[in-house]
Amino acid sequence: MSATARALRLLQRLEEDAAWRLLRADNAPIVAALLKEHLDGDATRLDAEDLYERLDADLEDLRTHGLSLPQTAQAYVKQWRDAGFLVRRAAGDTRVETLELSGAGVAALRFLESRDAPRRSLTESRLASLSTQLRQLAIDTDPSSARRLERLLEERDALDARIAAIQEGRDDALAGERAIERVQDLLAQAAEVPDDFARVRTEFEELNGLLRRRILESGESQRAVLDDVFRGVDLIGESDAGRSFAGFSALVLDPSLGAAFEEDVRQVLERDFARSLTVAERRALREFLTTLKDRSAEIHDVITQFARGLRRYVRSQDYQRDRVLRGLIQEALGSAREVADSIKPWAPLGIDQPLTHVALRSVGALALHDPSEFHAAREIETHDGEVASLEDLRALARATEVDFDELTANVNTVLTAARARGDARASVTVGDVLAAHPATQGVASIVGLLALAAAHGEVPEGAEPEPLAWTGADGAARQARVRRHLFTAPIGGASARTAFPSHTRRPL
Repeated sequence: MSATARALRLLQRLEEDAAWRLLRADNAPIVAALLKEHLDGDATRLDAEDLYERLDADLEDLRTHGLSLPQTAQAYVKQWRDAGFLVRRAAGDTRVETLELSGAGVAALRFLESRDAPRRSLTESRLASLSTQLRQLAIDTDPSSARRLERLLEERDALDARIAAIQEGRDDALAGERAIERVQDLLAQAAEVPDDFARVRTEFEELNGLLRRRILESGESQRAVLDDVFRGVDLIGESDAGRSFAGFSALVLDPSLGAAFEEDVRQVLERDFARSLTVAERRALREFLTTLKDRSAEIHDVITQFARGLRRYVRSQDYQRDRVLRGLIQEALGSAREVADSIKPWAPLGIDQPLTHVALRSVGALALHDPSEFHAAREIETHDGEVASLEDLRALARATEVDFDELTANVNTVLTAARARGDARASVTVGDVLAAHPATQGVASIVGLLALAAAHGEVPEGAEPEPLAWTGADGAARQARVRRHLFTAPIGGASARTAFPSHTRRPL
């Protein structure tokens, strides 16, 4: 390719590639830092409102350092979305909008990371890895079975020699700087995985759009796609990208591979040289397989969603309506092209097309609140409170609290009278007390007596229920059957108030 052809191709790429647009943006360092902080860490996808809130806080902080950032976070996110740095998607079946980095956005951030912290080149581990892969490729692609066998025998001899060296103590384990260098090379390759997943998702989105465009076309392309969909063929999963990802996913989800991988990671992190790794490097190595599984599940969901949507699009016959609309648009564009030389695009046509719009009203049409409409017609009368009597206050207290003093006196009176008849160990029930002194506070007196009996008397096991009667506040007679409670000794005045918690003394 000549220099001219290469320059023209790169110029075209410069206009089409969103990664280049991010690197050439006026505020590229700020954009890259914000996207890296919020969408390229543990959380690769955020709700739009959550992202706006976080970015607004960062923008306000950046403005305090003298940076000119006049727009809001929502306005900047719209620019980044239009430029291709971000992708907007719906969160499952909800109406919540989420935002994540596009494949080009991830690629741009990786490039900036590589320039900020460049890796050492020409390392031993990288050369050994390339040499191993190249040799394996040469063996696997050799058409001669004799040469393949010869090379495999050479590898076996080399392994036998290393086994003998280990047995004789002549082969030391890899450690120190060389081991750290190899781990860092592995982590550098692992860091490219998010880029691969983003590209795979973009490929499936482009494939989904391509299949829908073929359905709208006429001819063999449309008939072939429709026939496959009606026969139940999964065109997304059966594509080259779908089969390639299926093989990768099957390998990631292989239980034996996962168990071996986790064990190898555990052993590596237990080595002495692993203490020199940073916390981020150790976490990346430990969580690498989990990350692969999570991202694979996301791509599986995308494939399933696209496949179902394509079948639903065909079986619902919606594509026929879109074909008619597409034909009308193409016909209109063709007619416009024919008259473009004689009629300018802004020339009035004399045709009015009603469009959907939001109804607008003047501020003057709003009805304002008029306080005078709620002005009282008469003056508010005030009444001076009367002097309360002791009897009124006592009545108020009896209406809001159980009169334990009265109940205690009633219990002690009935119990003293029973013992005066000859039995010094006589006991009385709640019903006996009520028979001599009716409940003056209605059900409140019943509850107070039961509370006193529970605190200062006895509740015999297996005792028969006892009927208790009282007159309610409405004057109606009421009765309840309650487990028999006995008063066996007089109740002291101070202890009576502890029979009922103070926070429960409220109107009954």
